Amino acid sequence: MNHKTDNPFDVQAAEGFAVEIQPGTRKKANCIMCTGTLKPSVCGLFDTRFGIKGSYDIHRCASCGLQQIFPVPESAELKSLYESHYNFAGERGTLYTRMRERFLFSFLYRLWMLVDGDVSFHRSRGPGFLLDVGCNEGRGLRLYSRNGFVVEGLELSETAAAIARESGFTVHSCDITDLAPSRLYDVAVLSNVLEHSRDPRQMLVAVRRHLKPGGQIWISCPNSRSWLRSVFRSRWINWHVPFHISHFSVDTLSILLRETGFFTKEIRQVSPALWVALSIIARFCAKEGVSTRQLRNPVLVLSLLLTVRFSLFPFLCIGNAVGRGDCLLAVASAT
Repeated sequence: MNHKTDNPFDVQAAEGFAVEIQPGTRKKANCIMCTGTLKPSVCGLFDTRFGIKGSYDIHRCASCGLQQIFPVPESAELKSLYESHYNFAGERGTLYTRMRERFLFSFLYRLWMLVDGDVSFHRSRGPGFLLDVGCNEGRGLRLYSRNGFVVEGLELSETAAAIARESGFTVHSCDITDLAPSRLYDVAVLSNVLEHSRDPRQMLVAVRRHLKPGGQIWISCPNSRSWLRSVFRSRWINWHVPFHISHFSVDTLSILLRETGFFTKEIRQVSPALWVALSIIARFCAKEGVSTRQLRNPVLVLSLLLTVRFSLFPFLCIGNAVGRGDCLLAVASAT
């Protein structure tokens, strides 16, 4: 699955109902990165966003150290959940979407990225051919295009892809392993995508196949060693069960990139105020089996976001400096 959440202001809550996960459909019992033995790490997590019923565990590989959901949901189960709940549910013209649209394409957003960090590479400039993997309804495509890139998208949701195509973009609706583009790309962006994959190794191998020699991959994903995970515990917003399959650290992400044919040029860490604000909301509002609608309250989210940014910034900076930031930003080139 190639799904992501563009940042900031794009966390969706389920609309009106919860879904029951059917037991007995998850079978993977080995590390999805190296097939090593798994050991329990965190137990008893529940979906803090959409209200999907069920309890989930996180296991850690004794060999490579990758942490992953256990057991890994089957593809059919995830497909149903994404179609029912995820990211783009046809919401248009609401106060939330209007505020998000105005902000993302304003000077204030550029200024905000300088202060808070750019977790989606929206400040990066071309030229070159760029593939946005998991482009959703195309906000990122519009931003990358504005920055000089010739852009294409990849999006499994036909509904979201159709919206992106309304803006004139080429959007492929297939799995990355089945993609047959007319050109090789200079850049592939995986912004909050890799952690959703049931086979991250296969995904990176496929991406490398579609890059020019020396082409770059840009990855953002949550940091499994984030200090905020320790603070919020089971309510850390980036557990995001059952959608986040893998939880990477600098070490595990570096290993995976090297083993799939990439040379890591840089891995930085940032701690977006939005992510902290959402964890705070989940901490006080999330209830098992109930959609957390407060995550899409623009007044609440904005007020918390500003409070976090300007009151906790020393702690966020220190966390980034000591390798305990909330988000990993990796740039690597195809060898």
